[in-house]
Amino acid sequence: MGKHVITMLPGEGTGPEICEAARRVIDHSGVEIVWEYEDIGLDCLDKYGTLLPEKTIKSIAKNKIAIKGPTTTPVGTGHKSANVTLRKLFDLYANVRPAKLIPVLKRPWDQIDILTFRENTEDSYAAIEHMVSDEVAQCLKVITWPGSVRIAEFAFKWAKANGRKKIQCVHKANIMKMTDGLFLEAFREVAKKYPEIEAGDIIVDNCCMQLVRNPAQFDCLVLPNLYGDILSDLCAGLVGGLGFAPGANIGDNCSIFEAVHGSAPKYAGMKKVNPSAVLLSGVMMLRWIGENAAADKIEKGMNKVLAEAKTLTYDAGGTASTDEYADAIIRAMDTV
Repeated sequence: MGKHVITMLPGEGTGPEICEAARRVIDHSGVEIVWEYEDIGLDCLDKYGTLLPEKTIKSIAKNKIAIKGPTTTPVGTGHKSANVTLRKLFDLYANVRPAKLIPVLKRPWDQIDILTFRENTEDSYAAIEHMVSDEVAQCLKVITWPGSVRIAEFAFKWAKANGRKKIQCVHKANIMKMTDGLFLEAFREVAKKYPEIEAGDIIVDNCCMQLVRNPAQFDCLVLPNLYGDILSDLCAGLVGGLGFAPGANIGDNCSIFEAVHGSAPKYAGMKKVNPSAVLLSGVMMLRWIGENAAADKIEKGMNKVLAEAKTLTYDAGGTASTDEYADAIIRAMDTV
């Protein structure tokens, strides 16, 4: 399909080594990509005085597609999340997280194939917080009709295009009747346009319990920002953990694909971390740009390595390094 120019954001901690491993596998798939490497995260503060340099912003805006490694966000204090900043800057309103069972990881379920569609720019992640007094902090939960409609529209269109049969809206509208009530109302309004897809809703706490008891009952979930953040990680845990959890942040003019796990700075330089999350994010990216053959090749190669169970990283029960695992996938790609 010709040559693609894509921004590569290695991030920090273990980010550069897992992104490099993923880059080697993607390049071996036969797709033509020119990579523009740009900086993001804590390492930029001393060099640029910001987590997100202007040069990085311009590269993403020009190329309209990027793949990103993990970055670090301090807990309770310090700077705002670089991830949240990116999503707001480029209006990446749809976060898409697949959770699909990988048989070699020996989970207690026979079938899991769940897609979460998380609204990515509103809710309590709008970061509108203030101190009411020395002992009282307040955070505003912002839900809008346009924001709720567009994530619902995105989810139904994706489901229809990919043969999914069922979508449920996850909410707490029994308690938060205005905010979550508005989100649920918008979902129901959009659902009317897609009668071929079964639409329903479920209260968030019940959804968590049902996911743990019987995850196979779920197909697609549409959620406000906070619930989406929590439940997408829960779904990742069901299928093997964040090491196998890809993600996409999609807007009308730009898309960023990323591993959703942390930067694991204590492992930086040890080359032991599983690169599957960023690699599978790359597979999502390839499908997004129409390179389905390359995506299939990578997926088949990775599945073969996992099925053979001879070259696995520590989180999957093996002893292979990041590079050894990537090399095994590259070899497998030549045989599938």
